[in-house]
Amino acid sequence: MGDQYEYVPHRLLRRRVRDIASGVEGVLMAVINENVSDSADYEHWTELAYIRNASGREFTTAVANVQPAYDQPQAAAGRRDGRSA
Repeated sequence: MGDQYEYVPHRLLRRRVRDIASGVEGVLMAVINENVSDSADYEHWTELAYIRNASGREFTTAVANVQPAYDQPQAAAGRRDGRSA
């Protein structure tokens, strides 16, 4: 078996991002294509994003869950029940 991981370029590296699965913001430190298989007979590769949060702790999430932190949908002012005014 070869390498267990490889770095992948990403347009948001070193930028502030949000993990849409957890809502946590941080800096995208790396995107890595990792072999996450626990078997020597079968390889399963997946791309994981490594995000460093405000406390300095890094966590992983699927690359598809990463978005720029400033791209948050804004709720319409004055709407509380979902109906338009």
